[in-house]
Amino acid sequence: MEETLQVKPGTRPRTVIDGEGRAREIPKGWTLLPPGDAGLTRKLKSLGPTWTVKEKKGRRSFSKGVWACGKQIAEAKRLVAAHRADPIYEKKLNASREYRHRKQEKYVENFEQAILQFLRFESVHGEMAHAIAEAVTSHATPVGSGTVARTERIPIEQRAESAVIAWMRHQTTAYDNMSIARKKGERRAVRRELAQKSRSLLDRYRRGVIPSSSCPLAKWFEGQAT
Repeated sequence: MEETLQVKPGTRPRTVIDGEGRAREIPKGWTLLPPGDAGLTRKLKSLGPTWTVKEKKGRRSFSKGVWACGKQIAEAKRLVAAHRADPIYEKKLNASREYRHRKQEKYVENFEQAILQFLRFESVHGEMAHAIAEAVTSHATPVGSGTVARTERIPIEQRAESAVIAWMRHQTTAYDNMSIARKKGERRAVRRELAQKSRSLLDRYRRGVIPSSSCPLAKWFEGQAT
């Protein structure tokens, strides 16, 4: 019986590289199940040996599908289809969707409040603070956005601060048009410098300073009103 393995794509068709760096031929009668259906993949793996193909790009790994016997894949699809046709499954699925929707709505609300707490603008700039909080929240909180707002590794207060600084980097600085040297650490250094400028700018609004017409944040806010 074939083994259950995690492998990398091979250099030739119908080959993979195993954990020891050896090239392996795909067994006769095996088919590749594409990624995208987690439930089907789990069922397939429960029925017999599989070769899960993952490709690493930078720090992230991407699924390229699962190799398995064609008959095993067909059986997995049959079982999953029968399960999903059950009215009880549909009821649970709808309940799960509703739960996720409510959870997302609550998170969006909490995240926007965390941004307002980070900004702490004087009341004279209250309207601007709410506009920024709304804009940053709208950009950062959608599920699957991949922004810092979606990580749970740091407290929501830190997520809010990082999201605001990242948003300002693109909205109120020349970062997007900068020519940054391809040198290790250079982009990080530029981001740190711009972050410090953004924090200094925010401090002015916290003190209630009336911005000049050249203030990039004021220009952005004026653009929202037009």
